[in-house]
Amino acid sequence: MDNLSDTLKKLKITAADRTEGSLEGCLDCLLQALAQNNAETSEKIQGSGILQLFANLLTPQASCTAKVADIIAEVAKNEFMRIPCVDAGLISPLVQLLNSKDQEVLLQTGRALGNICYDSHSLQAQLISMGVIPTLVKLLGIHCHNAALTEMCLVAFGNLAELESSKEQFASTNIAEELVKLFKKQIEHDKREMIFEVLAPLAENDAIKLQLVEAGLVECLLEIVQQKVDSNKEDDVAELKTASDLMVLLLLGDESMQKLFEGGKGSVFQRVLSWIPSNNHQLQLAGALAIANFARNDGNCIHMVDNGIVEKLMDLLDRHVEDGNVTVQHAALSALRNLAIPVVNKAKMLSAGVTETVLKFLKSEMPPVQFKLLGTLRMLIDAQAEAAEQLGKNAKLVERLVEWCEAKDHAGVMGESNRLLSALIRHSKSKDVIKTIVQSGGIKHLVTMATSEHVIMQNEALVALALIAALELGPAEKDLASAQLVQILHRLLADERSAPEIKYNSMVLICALMGSGKASSCRSVSMWLSSDVKRMVIINDINK
Repeated sequence: MDNLSDTLKKLKITAADRTEGSLEGCLDCLLQALAQNNAETSEKIQGSGILQLFANLLTPQASCTAKVADIIAEVAKNEFMRIPCVDAGLISPLVQLLNSKDQEVLLQTGRALGNICYDSHSLQAQLISMGVIPTLVKLLGIHCHNAALTEMCLVAFGNLAELESSKEQFASTNIAEELVKLFKKQIEHDKREMIFEVLAPLAENDAIKLQLVEAGLVECLLEIVQQKVDSNKEDDVAELKTASDLMVLLLLGDESMQKLFEGGKGSVFQRVLSWIPSNNHQLQLAGALAIANFARNDGNCIHMVDNGIVEKLMDLLDRHVEDGNVTVQHAALSALRNLAIPVVNKAKMLSAGVTETVLKFLKSEMPPVQFKLLGTLRMLIDAQAEAAEQLGKNAKLVERLVEWCEAKDHAGVMGESNRLLSALIRHSKSKDVIKTIVQSGGIKHLVTMATSEHVIMQNEALVALALIAALELGPAEKDLASAQLVQILHRLLADERSAPEIKYNSMVLICALMGSGKASSCRSVSMWLSSDVKRMVIINDINK
């Protein structure tokens, strides 16, 4: 360490004099010392005040620039040295060096910036604001045959792409074209994995999704799937998963999805269809998720249902009823739910037996599966009176819904259960359905649903309760009273924050209660209805 102290003192003098020969020797000594004991040497460098001198040595013309950048990269491996590097003003001259034509300077500069800004979103954001992304993309294109420089660029992209502020800059470059071009050349798993790590965060941006599709990434991914599908090697299995996951991610963009769908005749869409009957769980999952993404457009949904996709998904679900793969169940149910949204598809899917297939998963204890199951049934019975009545009279289903209405740990499941319970009444308008729900203890949940923070759910509950009051109040009266329906209606009407439609539907429900002929209900309502509210009820009743 005495030699190091002497070197640091000498470096101060030679850095000031710019004596090239002596300077090179001092820098070599520092690099050797860092290789032997990085942390201790870095502390000495920090204490010597040398860092401040490095900023002046980082010039494109100097022969020692690459070594200075190398030293900075080495000391910045230590977390305690990163802020001192920033304070020494090293970031700006390093960024300027990214315009160098010297490949060694570029490599060491990239390492230095990467290490200084490692795990610091604020420093990475600073680099983005200084315009490093277009510069690095350009470097990747120019030096794509330099493996070390390529790797440096990929590591930088992987770090910067995690920041949302980077996406717009990336989208304005030809990053998609460069990455796909690079990807096609790679045969080693590790190198492709590096590119995947950049592609995944970039593909979260819709504009970049489309660019990647247009650059031919999908064809690369499909080729990987075909090559790896029958392999049991760990690397191949991992690459198959990464490729198929990325494929699904590209389909999340509306434009990229439609481009690949090609009216249902696209080769990519057809290949994805072939994944569903596969024996590979990862491909089954990716296939079902891809269909769910294609089904975000009504036209696509209608085309797919008319061409037999529902039967394929039902077959897939049947293969996973007993001790099945939960992720596949969830994905297939997601696809069926989306397909059931267009009105013209509902009757076709009901005729195909979708409800029977979906009901096989009622026993599932997995909230994600429960959530999609409920959503699928709710979509299917929308405006389908016969189906709603059939399901609403299914005591096992209704009992399960009532159970899930109390799933406070899973808000999504609880909300969907309430909505389906309400939908069964609203769409069936059946006394038998109401009786089944009363017998299963579901009335209190509909009353609670009327107090939801979501206006849609409040309205759905109020309409269902009004139908109960109009069609079959007798069996429900006791449960309505114990759930304090009257008091809740009073609060909804008195609350200035209640939406107009909530107040209107509350008054419709009151009308139904008052016109039910049940003396006790009429007395309960009349006790608190002011003359003004009564007048509003009458006016609304006349205007209906």
